[in-house]
Amino acid sequence: MFKKKNISLAVIRRLPRYLRYVEDLLNHDVMRISSSELSQRMGYTASQVRQDFNNFGGFGQQGYGYSTQVLYENLVKILGLDRNFKMVIVGVGNLGQALANYANFYKKGFRLIGLFDIDPQKVGKAIRDIKIEHVDKLKDFIRKNDVDIGVLCVPANVAQEVADIMVEGGIKGIWNFTAKEIEVKGDVVVENVHLIDSLMVLSYKLNEKLLEKEKVK
Repeated sequence: MFKKKNISLAVIRRLPRYLRYVEDLLNHDVMRISSSELSQRMGYTASQVRQDFNNFGGFGQQGYGYSTQVLYENLVKILGLDRNFKMVIVGVGNLGQALANYANFYKKGFRLIGLFDIDPQKVGKAIRDIKIEHVDKLKDFIRKNDVDIGVLCVPANVAQEVADIMVEGGIKGIWNFTAKEIEVKGDVVVENVHLIDSLMVLSYKLNEKLLEKEKVK
């Protein structure tokens, strides 16, 4: 059983990275790893690794370390990847199409079951054998299919309107790729993805490197 406690967002955001590393270890037939070995691979401290895992019960054994298989199975459960969440994408532009074709969704247990747009040139066409429907059908589709996650890839000026439709349909979570910070009622979970923010962080790091080189000259 996992410990019942409030987990910081910083810890939660590290979990997918742990999963990637552990999955890679399994693919290379590494059956056991210590917290110090894992920390060296990931750039964390051994203490940080142990603290992160202790939030959920530990998983390790004194003098043995971690079974990579056990660690993998627990991370999958913690992240809810064993639930096979059903997902729809609204806005089938360049980003929406790229996400629809992203094979890792299927490998990780996310089932894309619906695509929606308002463009008459797109409605009726299909991606991965999923027919693109008009947004007018979105609310009923979510209700009838008990959809878990709605992916927002629409223009920012209509993001809130589409999010409201999703919520009215009974969506449980929204993955928001728009520049608009949406507001939702009830217990709907929202994860905002600002691609430009990530690019600006990269820009900052590059700028720091260049400034250091300029000082040396």
